[in-house]
Amino acid sequence: MLKQKNLIFIGAPGAGKGTISGILLAKYPFAHISTGDILRDEIKRDTQLGREASVLMKAGKLVPDEVVAGMVRARLAQPDCQKGFILDGFPRTIHQADLLGEALRELNNPLDRVIYFKVDDELLLQRLTARQNCRKCGEIYNKLFMPSKVEGVCDKCGGELFQRPDDSLETAKSRLEVFYKQTQPLIDYYEKQGLLLTVTETDKDKIVAALEQELA
Repeated sequence: MLKQKNLIFIGAPGAGKGTISGILLAKYPFAHISTGDILRDEIKRDTQLGREASVLMKAGKLVPDEVVAGMVRARLAQPDCQKGFILDGFPRTIHQADLLGEALRELNNPLDRVIYFKVDDELLLQRLTARQNCRKCGEIYNKLFMPSKVEGVCDKCGGELFQRPDDSLETAKSRLEVFYKQTQPLIDYYEKQGLLLTVTETDKDKIVAALEQELA
């Protein structure tokens, strides 16, 4: 087991957070915490926070940081998070980071490391604009770097592969601009706390090996 096991993954769209999470989750008993998954689960279970979020979303409004942080705190309080967690997609702002810090202090389960996957924009754009998703199971492929064995067909379930509209070059560039504007302050925030680990390697096996060495 890794000694440093309470982690946040930060990276631009296409940086490989999901791929590395999947590899680590197969090897270690981490809880993978995605705000999107939590939001859907809270709404499905009709919790108080879920009802609040549902009303706002139906009205086309953003869910406030406090509501999202409350959901994340509830998830972090579950027993499986005592073995370690990977937070993916939260926090996105300094305010959210402050709320997360308060929650972790209350739970006496402090953050160990923030992993920043730093990838050149040119490579990110190549990854994003060549990305394909399976309509059936949601598996992600890349026509350039991780193609399916049969073009247009999912290796896992045989479903049809398609490209999402938001994976166009113009949209990809816009997503990167938003990421840098929103996230750079967060990177600085965690760097000042001595928690930031920047990964510039792009080979997934080398990334995992480096993380295992750093977090041991």
